[in-house]
Amino acid sequence: MVPNNPFQMPGSIKDQEFFQDLKSRIHRRLIERLDLAKLDLLGANELNREIGFVIENLIIEEGVPLNQFERDRLVIEIQHETFGLGPLEPLLADPHVSDILVNKSSQVYVERFGKLVRSEVCFKDNAHLLQIIERIVSKVGRRIDESSPYVDARLPDGSRVNAIIPPLALDGPVLSIRRFGQDPLKMSDLLNLGTLDARMEKMLEGAVKTRLNILVSGGTGTGKTTMLNVLSEYIPQDERVITIEDSAELHLKQDHVVRLETRPSNIEGRGEVTQRDLVRNALRMRPDRIILGEIRGGEALDMLQAMNTGHDGSISTVHANTTRDALARIETMVLMAGMDLPERAIREQVASALNIVVQLVRFSDGTRKVVKLSEITGMEGNTIVMHDIFVFDQRGIDKEGRVVGVYRATGVRPMFAERFRVYGFELPPGIFEN
Repeated sequence: MVPNNPFQMPGSIKDQEFFQDLKSRIHRRLIERLDLAKLDLLGANELNREIGFVIENLIIEEGVPLNQFERDRLVIEIQHETFGLGPLEPLLADPHVSDILVNKSSQVYVERFGKLVRSEVCFKDNAHLLQIIERIVSKVGRRIDESSPYVDARLPDGSRVNAIIPPLALDGPVLSIRRFGQDPLKMSDLLNLGTLDARMEKMLEGAVKTRLNILVSGGTGTGKTTMLNVLSEYIPQDERVITIEDSAELHLKQDHVVRLETRPSNIEGRGEVTQRDLVRNALRMRPDRIILGEIRGGEALDMLQAMNTGHDGSISTVHANTTRDALARIETMVLMAGMDLPERAIREQVASALNIVVQLVRFSDGTRKVVKLSEITGMEGNTIVMHDIFVFDQRGIDKEGRVVGVYRATGVRPMFAERFRVYGFELPPGIFEN
């Protein structure tokens, strides 16, 4: 029986093994027969037509009885193996897939609409999976082997890639891809999805335009990078923005953007360029704003000092489950810079540098929401003072398993409301009233 999904594997394991073996044989013979030097001279449509013609002839030479559906599928998959990322291509073409998680060659999971489901896509074996991983990382000038068994990379569309191989991965190579849509989400999309409400959107717009320093906090997969991208919409076109990331993911719409990316050490253990190195260098590049993709270590100290010395309007993200945890993590990472600073001095730096903390949470139904917008107002004793301006109150879960709740103002009028007025940014009346 022919499956309905053109990318669905045949039913039995025996059928899958036969199909993969047939595909491998034809693929090897195709590589032997192609004149790779002439491929660059052909256009995309002409190239696909020529490759399809060669594959059709190879299928006939194999003498395997296939119906038209099976032939078409075989042609498509061999083209993916030759010029793309093999079995991953149909998943990367699906706009609803946000994560691709390959646990081993025969086990691939995908996330759609916030839910993980097992895919019927599979690789021939671990060697096949490793070949695809090497193809990905080599395109961004990185490597993966026994001496360097894990790597961060990215796809041409900006999707984040992590791979780890034996001996660290016991069951074979493991590949994780965090996808970003071809058309990045806009603030209007977040409003429609219920990630935040109109009052919070207006306040965040004002915070970016009046050059407040913003920290976006949340756990893995909560949408921190998406929120950072969205906030960047409000940065004026005439400002020079420098982005610093471990793996480039941000897609800013401004014209005057300089993108910097870290570099791992080479096989001799030399040549590493860290985020801290790039933050220090960025300060010499006359930035109007610095956007740090994620604070991970000692660069926290340099970023705080930059925010405190005229580089206001900067934005960054941090992994944390609450707004208070986010500040505690920043303190810890400042100590990772190797400076023996007293606790109070660190907290004073944090309190004077950061203005707003945006806390994101991913709920059980897969939705992502801003659960707190908090303002940092200063110090009381040894404690950083922080007030919640807007919060999301979860009221329960409905019969369909969806989270039910409301956004509300706490009634606290933030200190930066006066800054908004001075900058000429008007807020709707009563926006902070409960």
